[in-house]
Amino acid sequence: MIFKDMDRIVFAGDSVTDMGSSQPVGEGLFDNTGRGYVRVVENLLAVCYPEVRVRVTNSGISGNTSRDLLARFDRDVVSLNPDWVSICIGINDVWRQFDSPAMPDHCVLPEEYETNVEKMILAVKDKVKGIFILTPYYMEPNKEDKMRARMGEYVEICKRLAQKYACTLVDFQKMYDDYCSIRHSSYIAWDRVHPNQVGATLMAREFLKYCGFEYLN
Repeated sequence: MIFKDMDRIVFAGDSVTDMGSSQPVGEGLFDNTGRGYVRVVENLLAVCYPEVRVRVTNSGISGNTSRDLLARFDRDVVSLNPDWVSICIGINDVWRQFDSPAMPDHCVLPEEYETNVEKMILAVKDKVKGIFILTPYYMEPNKEDKMRARMGEYVEICKRLAQKYACTLVDFQKMYDDYCSIRHSSYIAWDRVHPNQVGATLMAREFLKYCGFEYLN
């Protein structure tokens, strides 16, 4: 496994990362790391690798766009001196274009999104062991759906930046596309965005696939 004893992973993002975590930074006992994929990652690391003490920090804040996350990135990510950084942002950048079309100042269009995520990468690139780029997603298998099509543009930006800066890409959109080809999205999230525990487990499993994680070690 890539994580070593006393490593710190900071998960930065929006509501799907936050999921009820303590604010602005959640870690430690009780539900401080929330009830989403970050908590499942933390649980599985503790269960399968009890000898490896990994500090898991949740820096997700509900409602954040990439613009919001960038504005607090130094405080909530860089200043924590992480060994690993995970960035999962973009859902609200896209969603506001559809649920608040009369408020264009709340939207983050693709060009700005790419700039924002790139600045986050550059802020930690030379200070950490590795960076994970977790794609935004919309649980809609019909790629002709307008919001799903738009989300695809942001996923491609993540892929491009991950390749450019040798980050680890975790493609949540593809994962959900594959899963929702078998089970309807309502099984995971009525709004097609905020996952229940099934979705959180899927996301944690997908993340750990890229960490040299073994369930029986």
